[in-house]
Amino acid sequence: MKDTLIINGRDNVAVALRDLPKGTRIESDVELSEDAARGHKIALQDIEENNNVVKYGFPIGHATKPIKRGSIVHTHNVKTNLNDIQTYIFTQKLNDNPFKRSTAVFKGYKRANGSVGIRNELWIVPTVGCVNGIADLIIEQFKQERDGDITPFENVLVLKHNYGCSQLGDDHAQTKQILADAIVHPNAGGVLVLGLGCENNNINELRDSLGEYDGSRVQFLLSQDVENEVEAGVKCLHAIWKAATHDHREEVPLSELKIGLKCGGSDGFSGITANPLLGRFSDFLTAQGGTTVLTEVPEMFGAETILMERAENEKVFKKIVGLINDFKQYFIDHNQPVYENPSPGNKAGGITTLEDKSLGCTQKAGTSTIVDVLPYGGRLKKQGLNLLSAPGNDLVASSALAASGCQMVLFTTGRGTPFGSFVPTVKIATNTPLYEKKRHWIDYNAGALIEDVLADLVLEDFIQYIIRVASGEWVNNERNNFRELAIFKTGVTL
Repeated sequence: MKDTLIINGRDNVAVALRDLPKGTRIESDVELSEDAARGHKIALQDIEENNNVVKYGFPIGHATKPIKRGSIVHTHNVKTNLNDIQTYIFTQKLNDNPFKRSTAVFKGYKRANGSVGIRNELWIVPTVGCVNGIADLIIEQFKQERDGDITPFENVLVLKHNYGCSQLGDDHAQTKQILADAIVHPNAGGVLVLGLGCENNNINELRDSLGEYDGSRVQFLLSQDVENEVEAGVKCLHAIWKAATHDHREEVPLSELKIGLKCGGSDGFSGITANPLLGRFSDFLTAQGGTTVLTEVPEMFGAETILMERAENEKVFKKIVGLINDFKQYFIDHNQPVYENPSPGNKAGGITTLEDKSLGCTQKAGTSTIVDVLPYGGRLKKQGLNLLSAPGNDLVASSALAASGCQMVLFTTGRGTPFGSFVPTVKIATNTPLYEKKRHWIDYNAGALIEDVLADLVLEDFIQYIIRVASGEWVNNERNNFRELAIFKTGVTL
């Protein structure tokens, strides 16, 4: 393995691929003047004060003081170039998809409405956090009465959250929308919607917002309306189970896959290994007629024009502009700096500015045309690469991806994290040491991409792995029973 990597021929920095001591010669005329930690940047030439630092072929900020060749380039000598809301001009730079249509399939669950699930689970969706404990008791009693055999369901779980009451305006609307999205999610073979009875997230209004649904698979219960809510809830689960007794997996084309793209705990390798791997996978899946979704809008800041140039048409371009500027306005309205990023963990891993982070983050979107932009809580309508409005927060963004209709989330990380959303959340390590250290968290190692393994071989192996996951192979968050639903909160709680 090489000591350093120059990502783009226009770059004036290289990335250390391992810890390097002072004095290491990384290029014929560049010698390290100080120790370099893996993932961190090294100046390939003298960079004058106020001149741009270039990585991925784009500026990631400017030097705040002269930087000598062979020096570390990081937060102590670089500052972002970014400012607040901008005006953008529509210019297209569309790419041909490098992948061809394949005959590959996965085994999923066909639903009556034409959607396809990659899991067959029985969910209790609380309308309000007050009944989370009741839902646990209902599941416990249901499993006891079935002697633990829940077949054909693969799991029974509660989509716990803390909201549904004492919320106003957008917060109330967003809670209602995310819960409605979950109720009709194709990974759920059946859902019990469990309410209390006095919450402002009214169960009848929630039911009316669903549109058409299968009454044998989706049932509703208000705890205050019955004498024994656990007994009534168990009765509902038995009825749903009976309706699902003949559910089974069958072969389905890859065009039915809808997959969310997310990163968290990023490091200096995120934009080199795991995120580009997801980008190539996204291009492959969209070539099959499938769908991918990129979110975490604040981590598009600084790379947004690359996405805008790939808008399918001017209408989609304007949606992307609105996506970016509306989220910037959200920061401004709360008197917060727009570019308060990256996180301490990101910086420790070698990411210096938001441009540095965003240019790595958007690698997950590959090179495909962007066909649509969804609001927070919106459901997928178009096959292909979509953008989704949600913050960078791992739990909130992953929940939003799941709520949009994604059957799984692909989550790249250089630092590691154990969490999972309410759909399979595949953790992809950016580096081999993380993968080897946290095998109980991490599902796939993209670190091989800097260890002289051919990129095409890694991609083919990854595609086959994702097909196995879609066909029923559990990932670590499922094995650990780490399942979360987090809803975006922006306003007042009563």
